Amino acid sequence: MIISCEQSVESKRGIDSDSRVKAEKIKLEERLQQLKEEGHQTFIYKEGDSTHLMQQYFMVFLKSGDNRSQDSTEAAELQKQHLAHLSRMAREGYASLIGPFGDEGEIRGIVVYNTPTQKEADSLANLDPMVKAGRLKVEVHPWWAEKGGKLN
Repeated sequence: MIISCEQSVESKRGIDSDSRVKAEKIKLEERLQQLKEEGHQTFIYKEGDSTHLMQQYFMVFLKSGDNRSQDSTEAAELQKQHLAHLSRMAREGYASLIGPFGDEGEIRGIVVYNTPTQKEADSLANLDPMVKAGRLKVEVHPWWAEKGGKLN
């Protein structure tokens, strides 16, 4: 086999870009089908040569609740349980993004749920011990993002 210096690494390995693009398209279509079977809302977005798989997530705003009168010991215990709940949501794949806000406003934090329905996201968010105690309340909104996207 003769390989010139001008050939790409892919050509040297016997991989042409058309084959790679076809393989990526099949993988994307398989992922799209899997998500639809799980009940997720999705669509394909094409921009130039790029294809993006978009998925509906659910953005949960954790807002100050009406019952914030717990003493410091009870509030600390609720915070511990709250963090355990959020860790569990992340570990089990229900939550994709979690974090508090850095100010003392009404919205205390967000959780982006990776669930097929808004009803399921709302149900999981309402299992949070802080929500059950009334220290927090939830507001749920559908939100679209690229599947596998990353924050920069």
